[in-house]
Amino acid sequence: MSNVPPPRMRDVAKAVGVSQATVSNAFNRPDQLSRELRDRILDAAQALGYPGPDPLSNTFRSGRTGAVGLIIHEPLQYLFEDPTARLTTAGVARICGEHGSSLVLVPRAEPGLPDIVPNALVDGFVAFCDPLEPERRELLRARRLPVVGLDAPVAPGEPYVGIDDRAAARSAAAHLVDLGHRRVGVISFALARRSETTLVPAGLDAPTGYVANRARLDGYRDTLAPVLADGGRVVVVAARGVEEADGAAAAAPLLDLAEPPTAILAMSDRLALGVVAEATRRGIGVPDRLSVVGFDDVPEAAAATPALTTVRQPHARKGAEAVRMLLRPALTRTTLILPTEVVVRASTAPPRG
Repeated sequence: MSNVPPPRMRDVAKAVGVSQATVSNAFNRPDQLSRELRDRILDAAQALGYPGPDPLSNTFRSGRTGAVGLIIHEPLQYLFEDPTARLTTAGVARICGEHGSSLVLVPRAEPGLPDIVPNALVDGFVAFCDPLEPERRELLRARRLPVVGLDAPVAPGEPYVGIDDRAAARSAAAHLVDLGHRRVGVISFALARRSETTLVPAGLDAPTGYVANRARLDGYRDTLAPVLADGGRVVVVAARGVEEADGAAAAAPLLDLAEPPTAILAMSDRLALGVVAEATRRGIGVPDRLSVVGFDDVPEAAAATPALTTVRQPHARKGAEAVRMLLRPALTRTTLILPTEVVVRASTAPPRG
């Protein structure tokens, strides 16, 4: 093993006849130097075998990493497999790119493995979680870095970037009421009950730990209360997951009822597409015998057969605005609520008869 010490910045500075600060600028702030001088410095560094300033040391000196952390409460592959997550992450990445920031993905901690929140080299976090786990909330508090909630506040009462889920759900349910539906099923995200009983029908007041889920159930109830008071029926079933197969499985107990719903509201387009698939498998025409409404307006919704009626929300813009808020400290104490709209397509129609 050679005892020759590795080349350092001062060796390059001495070889070129400039200061160490000038060598640092050649690597980190090239706009501060002429093209000719920078080329001489980089050529000398290459000849000496000097790789450039140590990024970790630079971080300690400047107090900044130039990176944004994106926290999720799902496995890492969720960001690439789920269409809403892909769109949201694309918005996050676009603004990071515009600001010259890198993006650090921070998935949930798997059993037996440490959470990487305490050691992530970032200048702040966007928490794409609903809700943020209490354990992570404490870890973030210890980091004392700026955090912006995305879809839900980091803690109750904290500012975030999102939508008015309750108002959006009211509008979706109103579309069905206006069409004349009086028997409505709801495919919910997870409720606060044991997983093996999630397919047991529940009501709109069923407890849930998800902020958006609770707001949407409340929005459905706001609109459907007069229907219930007039003898209508609303049944809620929680899906075990977020994929199309989970929507199909959750639709089964609704379609098995003696008086099945004439319309189903799903908490996401993926769940709604699963409902359509289950209805089609049973020979139940959509929308002739069953109307289906999703939530999100992912690209697959418009491309489906029939095209899916849904609530459109601006996923990419949500991600983009969260990063803008994070990178502009003056904005981090504000809450930004973005608009939604019901997009009516071919999956809804008046109830037959």
